[in-house]
Amino acid sequence: MDQSLNGKVAVVTGGAGGIGSAVARRLAALGSRVAVNDVDEARAANVVDQITQDGGTARVAAGDASDAATVQEMIDGTIDAFGGLDILVNTAGLIGQVRHFLDADEEWWDRVLRVNLRSVFLCSHAAACHMVRQGSGVIISTSSGGATRAHRGEVAYDASKGGIEAMTRAMALDLGPYGVRVNAVSPGSINVAPPGAVSEQVLAERGRTVPLGRVGTPEDLADTYAFLVSDAAWYITGVVVPVDGGMLAQQRPPQVDIFGLDKYPEVGHLSIAPAAAHEDL
Repeated sequence: MDQSLNGKVAVVTGGAGGIGSAVARRLAALGSRVAVNDVDEARAANVVDQITQDGGTARVAAGDASDAATVQEMIDGTIDAFGGLDILVNTAGLIGQVRHFLDADEEWWDRVLRVNLRSVFLCSHAAACHMVRQGSGVIISTSSGGATRAHRGEVAYDASKGGIEAMTRAMALDLGPYGVRVNAVSPGSINVAPPGAVSEQVLAERGRTVPLGRVGTPEDLADTYAFLVSDAAWYITGVVVPVDGGMLAQQRPPQVDIFGLDKYPEVGHLSIAPAAAHEDL
């Protein structure tokens, strides 16, 4: 299947973040011209520099993806610079806004929903208005396991991700007749921190809850985004694709499961135990 994106134009919101940066670089490597959006202009410029050094084409589209005027300027500027718009990837969002529900307030709720959910609506709407006129386009948003399984202390975050999945299905129905596909990716436990910021011990401990045995990286996600925006996925719309090492497939983590990893058979040189760290962590 051809996943080449030669001649395509993409906007990646939150493109300076761990996932956004990996996606922007992957789309550029496949031939897409990429507008890298982020509230941090310097970090967005750094991603653009990486892309251009690798032979790709990219531009900075700095600004707040939850502000309507900024979003319209970003979409119009990309179309003016690159001659069109074929792909929108929504990765802008807040993480780590942990607060018990009893300690919640309107300011906390509004901020998380504005950045995580309002931005998806504004960017998708502005992009779709162009895409329907050309009769083609792809919108990919970033969800979370929290959309269907709850995190403790993350009521606002989980609500925003549940909203993204509902929007994905509804937008797919509204935009499908115009040739525009809409999907989402649901990352699992992904280490988006800078190299060395999280210890190997912590990563190994987190990886014990993942059926594939390790925490994911942004690069583990990038190919799924690239596939979904490519013509190879031309008949896929309205779905959420988990890229989580199997986390959503399990009812209980292995530490508390009735049949834990300590009961797994040894195969050849491989011994699986609850405390074992994956060799590539």
